[in-house]
Amino acid sequence: MGTPEFAVPSLEALIDAGYGPDAVVTGPDRPRGRGQEVTPTPVKKAATEAGINPILQPEDVKSDAFADDIAALEPDVIVVVAYKILPPKVYEQAAKGAFNLHGSLLPKYRGAAPINWAIINGETTTGVTTFFLQKKVDTGNVILKKEMDIGPNETAGEVHDRMMHLGAETVVETVCRIEAGDVETHAQDDTEATPAPKIHTEDGEIAWEDAAADVHNFIRGLSPYPGAWTTHDGTRLKVYRSRPARNADGGSAEEGSAEGRSADGAPGEVLEAGDRLVIACGDGAVELTRIQQPGRKRLPATDFLNGYPLETGDRLGG
Repeated sequence: MGTPEFAVPSLEALIDAGYGPDAVVTGPDRPRGRGQEVTPTPVKKAATEAGINPILQPEDVKSDAFADDIAALEPDVIVVVAYKILPPKVYEQAAKGAFNLHGSLLPKYRGAAPINWAIINGETTTGVTTFFLQKKVDTGNVILKKEMDIGPNETAGEVHDRMMHLGAETVVETVCRIEAGDVETHAQDDTEATPAPKIHTEDGEIAWEDAAADVHNFIRGLSPYPGAWTTHDGTRLKVYRSRPARNADGGSAEEGSAEGRSADGAPGEVLEAGDRLVIACGDGAVELTRIQQPGRKRLPATDFLNGYPLETGDRLGG
């Protein structure tokens, strides 16, 4: 069971390992993209190409009809990767258990946006966890965990793209262990749990009064979606990439460190708008390197400045 691109490598890895599913469950076909053409989900595309049948696309996973459809399949194992929250009457149909792949080292970052929040909070390590489903979301007994590093300038999108392959390996190993009866689980420590709620577009406004390191982590943690943003003269500008600005003496701060250029202006003030775009923060400064104005493409900062009226001394936000 899964819908987005994140779930596709897991499906493909299961097929390659000889565990091709008897059925796939995914989201309904929806209008997608700029043209809003009705298209199948990435998982449905992959399942169709692999010749898997049936492909179930329930509108309501809590319906009795969907539970009946799953019961009719008599599943041994239900594998969930980036899908909806399932009720017990669905996941309890699996004779050997139903498990989920989660994009964090549980119990840290329970919720819909674990990758984003790990980066926003400046984590240098994350990973994936498989766990048996139970009624309370993301709280089930852990089967496997696998760690991965987060680079100092990596975006959420880049971590996502690496994580989905690590996740695929973990899903296959989990199924192998379940098949062999070699599963040793352990309960999560709820006292160590941290939340990772869904992040909406309106949550993405950059707080320039924060320290430069925090602003940098916020920008990359929301890139590419939903995107960090700021305003200039009423225009909303999206920021997709940044880095700690060089020190005022021209030296470079250590990559990814909290040390950066000493800001000479108020938070949000444009300190440089020529060969590079440097913005003052509450402590230090950041260099914005990829920006987008409404209705335009995302551009490197130098190209953006060639077509947008932003000057030294201007203020962003507020």
